[in-house]
Amino acid sequence: MRPAVKAQLLCLAALTVFTGRSYAVSSISIEIGQLESPVGQARNVSLDYRPGGALQAKGQIKAASDKQWSDASLSCDVFSNTKAGLWQCRDGRLVTERIKLPFSLAVTARKTRGLQQLSAELSFKEASFSDAQGLHAGEKMSGSLLFAASQRLDANDPKPGQKTPPQKVAGWDWQGTIDWTGGELFWAPFYFANGGHHLDAKGQWSPLALTVQRADLRLKGAGQASVSGEYNLLDNQLETLKVDADNLDLAGLYPLVLKPLLEKTSLNNLEMAGKADLNLDFQHGEMQAFNLDLQNVDVEDKDGSFALYKLDATIPWDYNEARMLKLAYQGGHLLRLPLRQTALTAELNRYSVTAPKLTLPILDGELTLGNVSAAWVGGQWHWHLRAGLTALSMPELSHALGWPRMEGVVSARIPLVTYTYGNLSTDGTMIFNAFDGITTVSDLAMRNPLDVSPRLTANVRMRGLDLGKLTRTFSFGAIEGKLDGDILNLELVNWAPEKFDASFYSSPGRYPKKISQRAVENISSLGGAGAVAALQRSFLRFFKEFNYSQIGISCRLRDDKCYMDGIAGTEKPGSDQPRREKPARENTVPRVNNPAPSYVIVKGSGVPAITVLGYNHSVGWDDLLSRVRRITEGNKPVIK
Repeated sequence: MRPAVKAQLLCLAALTVFTGRSYAVSSISIEIGQLESPVGQARNVSLDYRPGGALQAKGQIKAASDKQWSDASLSCDVFSNTKAGLWQCRDGRLVTERIKLPFSLAVTARKTRGLQQLSAELSFKEASFSDAQGLHAGEKMSGSLLFAASQRLDANDPKPGQKTPPQKVAGWDWQGTIDWTGGELFWAPFYFANGGHHLDAKGQWSPLALTVQRADLRLKGAGQASVSGEYNLLDNQLETLKVDADNLDLAGLYPLVLKPLLEKTSLNNLEMAGKADLNLDFQHGEMQAFNLDLQNVDVEDKDGSFALYKLDATIPWDYNEARMLKLAYQGGHLLRLPLRQTALTAELNRYSVTAPKLTLPILDGELTLGNVSAAWVGGQWHWHLRAGLTALSMPELSHALGWPRMEGVVSARIPLVTYTYGNLSTDGTMIFNAFDGITTVSDLAMRNPLDVSPRLTANVRMRGLDLGKLTRTFSFGAIEGKLDGDILNLELVNWAPEKFDASFYSSPGRYPKKISQRAVENISSLGGAGAVAALQRSFLRFFKEFNYSQIGISCRLRDDKCYMDGIAGTEKPGSDQPRREKPARENTVPRVNNPAPSYVIVKGSGVPAITVLGYNHSVGWDDLLSRVRRITEGNKPVIK
């Protein structure tokens, strides 16, 4: 006879003794070789029982998903069958390698009119558990569970002229309550630091489907929701789901539920306050309706990317009808740019969002978004828009961004921006006006802009920037003239530069060109010692400013090193355009063959004149940044 069959017969005999009130039996010992079930296996099980007294069971168990056996024990200080159909285990303990469960349990099983009825009451205190994968764990958990189920008959009506056919058991009606009073629970990706949560639910079960007629869930500090639905057990598919949640507290809901779901997005580090209502209707395997109302909500990114204050929004959605989205806020900021009071509307039409024009007041100007269109296709968002920025006051802008005070205004025109399959790109050239010059950004593309580590590539060109305004702004020392610049093959990873080919050089044309002694010292500190020492040893130290004919400096960033050069490598004499070097291959470091001992950064002209040389052809990127920081913070340059 197979061990599993022997075990079943032994268990049947034991239950007969338990319920038969045979007082002649003083103790019972049972040994079971192996037990099997869909959830796992047990082997080498020994069972010792004293009627009306203690129950002890030991053995080895292995869950269906585990590869290793582990020791397990189950004990009840008092195990009794006080009346037919009622079993009680008081002061019980279940102990395995990953489970420590002190509990008390009462189970009732009886038949009424041939239909089975079951009920159970379980209480537990200071329980702990974990799994081998580290995805589920609990610590010092306390609470109780009440569950009841009863068989129900098939309610088929008889056919005309036919007697009522014999009914058969169609499934179970069930109801349950979970009251979790204390302890910690991690159920990936969610973490609950303490108890105070409650669930009441009831429904039906059959081999075909699990139905939840109503489930009322209360999460401490977050609010409560009512849920109903049906799950197809044959197809493993959700058929229907309805959720109604009113007056949710976002301050408690975000860290408890929303943050774990947004962990791999740019919305994973928010602080929220305010209320929300949510209604959801899912039918026949598809979403049918959705409505989210936000009331007096404050949301702020702790990393400083954005914030919205006193936000009110109605976001309705219907599968069959177009609806209007409405959103308004009293203030906020976007990348630290202050946002003024705003009201926006857009049309939601099934899986698309459209708006002919959206206007966002920023400082004393406006950011206008036009031709806005977004669609959910293939499980991803795809969208495009155009944008324009009216003239913003540079003093207000620089103050808002924490920059040194800048004068003038800045405006921008942004062509068609497209986002599809996780890639953002621009169709055309972005144009910015600042420092009396023009800056263009072309070939802009971004990979995973909403992810934690976005990657951006672009080419930036600056023409005719006023060096006087630029150097006064950043406390660099006075330079009079105009500047052109190129930052080509730019790559940013998580907004930090990883690669670029940058060069800055004098704009072509005739205009005054003067440079102060302090600017000479600061430029020299970028390229290495030389000019400062020569300046301090000669009669030139008596002059406050000098004439120059050209300025040029370049940096090719590779592997956290800046490979530097001067005028000879960036500008061809007599040409209006900078000389283009042959681009380096991807992920290669440019080599300098027989490098000259120095390169020219500032070429002097007239009287008094001074030429500034650079000596460092390779500088660590962090070291170069620290030198620039010392200069712009107004400290004396440190020359190595």
